[in-house]
Amino acid sequence: MMRLSEVKKFCMKAKAASRVLANIDTLVKNRALDAMARVLIKHTSYILRENKKDICIAQEKNVSAALIDRLSLNEARISAMAKSIREIADLKDPAGDLIETRRRPNGLLIKKVRVPIGVILIIYEARPNVTSDCIALCIKSSNAVILRGGSIAIHSNRAIFDVMNKEAIKCGLPKNAISLIRDTDKKTVDALLKQSGLIDLVIPRGGESLIKEVARVSRIPVIKHYKGVCHTYVDESADLKMALEICFNAKVQRPGVCNAMETLLVNRKIAGKFLPMIIRRLENAGVEIRGCDLTRKLVKGLKAATEDDWYTEYLDLVLAVKIVKDASEAIAHIMKYGSNHSDAIVTKNKKNADLFLKEVDSACVYLNASTRFTDGGEFGKGAEMGISTDKIHARGPMGLEELTSYKYVIYGNGQVRR
Repeated sequence: MMRLSEVKKFCMKAKAASRVLANIDTLVKNRALDAMARVLIKHTSYILRENKKDICIAQEKNVSAALIDRLSLNEARISAMAKSIREIADLKDPAGDLIETRRRPNGLLIKKVRVPIGVILIIYEARPNVTSDCIALCIKSSNAVILRGGSIAIHSNRAIFDVMNKEAIKCGLPKNAISLIRDTDKKTVDALLKQSGLIDLVIPRGGESLIKEVARVSRIPVIKHYKGVCHTYVDESADLKMALEICFNAKVQRPGVCNAMETLLVNRKIAGKFLPMIIRRLENAGVEIRGCDLTRKLVKGLKAATEDDWYTEYLDLVLAVKIVKDASEAIAHIMKYGSNHSDAIVTKNKKNADLFLKEVDSACVYLNASTRFTDGGEFGKGAEMGISTDKIHARGPMGLEELTSYKYVIYGNGQVRR
């Protein structure tokens, strides 16, 4: 565990680096990002060896297959991490961007300009790619970043950080612009969360308990990337072939992530035809179905869904299924049990589509598409810091612009207020 004095000194170095980074030219940042992408590929074997250590420890602890998948790296995933860094390098630099200009009657010229937030603390758990994504996003937006990953991915995170940080310094970025907390003691995290004035923003990424605890302890503003209890509602007028593909993709393509479907809602008028088809296909893929009473009457042998199931983010091959009367009942269910993350309707009925898209108050609302698209890369942001379910400052995938604030720059020629 780091002593409080060590934590404070650590954060002071990051703060000093953030002031330097705020004035670094875009070209320097882009060259550094391109170089960091190259070193990730160059050191693939080393990163995979370190990742294997984490996987072996996780397997010894009998963690779920979905969590192992989130933890695991391979050549393709490292290549994707490098590709994401290059895409971020190619995006427009938000720092210094002119948002708005106003000329006042008294002659004052007021400019609203994007500026970096400063020092951002990222607290995350099992996904090693978060390390590279967050480094790249913070560098491009001119923010210093302090990374604190979970113990389950400690070897992977250290390896990714070490190769990227060494290259960043070599390319002219300030030392301590990128920092990694190497110990996993919770008391160190508690000390970090008290560094108001040195750390400007905290972004926790992980399970519900982690996010609640960070929000409880922190004296620093927190943007919550809360759980994803994501729904797909299949309306009575849905193209059932389309609905089959969307629902299967939303649940099975990668079940251990926050944008995977956790509850399937089906209109009662097409339930008899649709549910046997989708449930059979999902069960063949290893999904455990937990159904409402009506669902269990239609499809025999299913486990009964409890009240808790409607609130649950499984992050696994488990799905809750409920038959509803109409789009209004589906919306009511989502607003009661959902987490304001990502929800979808499959329909050919414009009235029902418009109702759903207007009334479902989630960060991302879909018509005829899988919730799995809630992702910074898929939204053209290169990557994301996470999916914010807050409404203040940032909502949905947090990319470069969401990592900035703004300031007003005012030009005068002697004006005084009377």
